[in-house]
Amino acid sequence: MKIKHIVLTVSILVSVATFAQKDELKALKKIYAKDEIKGNDLIEYKSLVVKVEPLAIEESDKVYAGFYKAMTPVLEYLALDKTMTPEQIKSTLAKFVSPKSISDLASGLNSTLEYEKRTGKKVYTDDINETITSFKPEMINFAVTLGNSKKYKEAADVLYSVYLLDKKDQDKLFYAASYAVNANDYNKALDYYSQLKTLNYTGEGIVYWATNKASKQEETFPTIAQRDLFIKAGTHEKPRDEKTESKRGEIYKNIALILVQQGKIDEAKAAVLEAKKANPDDSSLILTELDLYLKIKDFDTYTKLVNEALEKNPNNVDLVYNLGVISSDRGKLDDAEKYYKQALVIDPNYFNANLNLAELKLRADDKWVSEMNKLGTSDKDNKRYEVLKSEREKNFKSVLPYLEKAVEIEPNNEAAKKTLLSVYNALEMTDKYKALKAKM
Repeated sequence: MKIKHIVLTVSILVSVATFAQKDELKALKKIYAKDEIKGNDLIEYKSLVVKVEPLAIEESDKVYAGFYKAMTPVLEYLALDKTMTPEQIKSTLAKFVSPKSISDLASGLNSTLEYEKRTGKKVYTDDINETITSFKPEMINFAVTLGNSKKYKEAADVLYSVYLLDKKDQDKLFYAASYAVNANDYNKALDYYSQLKTLNYTGEGIVYWATNKASKQEETFPTIAQRDLFIKAGTHEKPRDEKTESKRGEIYKNIALILVQQGKIDEAKAAVLEAKKANPDDSSLILTELDLYLKIKDFDTYTKLVNEALEKNPNNVDLVYNLGVISSDRGKLDDAEKYYKQALVIDPNYFNANLNLAELKLRADDKWVSEMNKLGTSDKDNKRYEVLKSEREKNFKSVLPYLEKAVEIEPNNEAAKKTLLSVYNALEMTDKYKALKAKM
């Protein structure tokens, strides 16, 4: 009798717990359904979430208990006093919005969507999709703010959560990977880049931008139609479109560089070869491979690949120019100058080649100035000073055509104009200096 009594007691406790759990889920649903969430509602909601979670036994109850918990920061946001100043709202948001809360939100909403799709019962599916649409821009802004504060790991986590909420927006996965690289979280970056590789993501397309009137920050939209809705609603302004080039080469390059960083040289080589095989016409992958062999100091293979690349694409100005950039970055300045000049033979109006060639030749100025400043006033030193002065002027005159061409091509480029001003000043070309200065 005693054993039966114990079993019966346990059964009663489970039954009571189940009823309590059902009641609390109903109470949560009732609060959640309100058009306006007030302070007391929010307090009761959060209390019920804490109570119901450990009691949930059935799958549906676990899913919806998780859903209500995940939605807590959204309800906290909706319950904010809208009469507060933007700074007060920002300060209050910081208390309950975090990378973890956004990650939990993504997990809870996705679990609910998957469950409702599997069971065919759409209880919150439409509401979830509306929530994602409404709050996605805010989450992206949060990630950008974290990135601007150099909290790269947190920014990567938030953008990855945004991607999980809207897997059609693969751009967010790409930028999550970029933030992870900045955070030196190479394992996570490699995971994200590998996902992009599996998705065959290129990043090509058009990005639809508009400025949020409240935050004064630009935000992106997945479609022009969605952006137009926000423009018409009056929350956004200054729409603009931006064409994006393929990011495939950068993805494979970063996969290879991360593998090199981890000491996995053979895997890095295999990753690049696989990429080239899958995308034989992507010239950016040639540069990725070249960069890899420079990174591991295999200069023989690097030279061989350069020659092969130029045999196949002798007039590909982007390839030739980028060979100059790679050579410059690796300290091979003679090669860099050769490639920049070769690019200008192919296309004299190639802005970056003009500017980079000028910058490359101006590097020698530090050496001359340093030596001139060390000279004394003896006859020997004075003669040496005149020689160095002559070399400087000769060098300035040699870069002048490239800088003037660069400014002619892009008259609003500040870097080109400032460098040209410095050269005009050094050569005492007063009239040209004043004329250019007046345009700035």
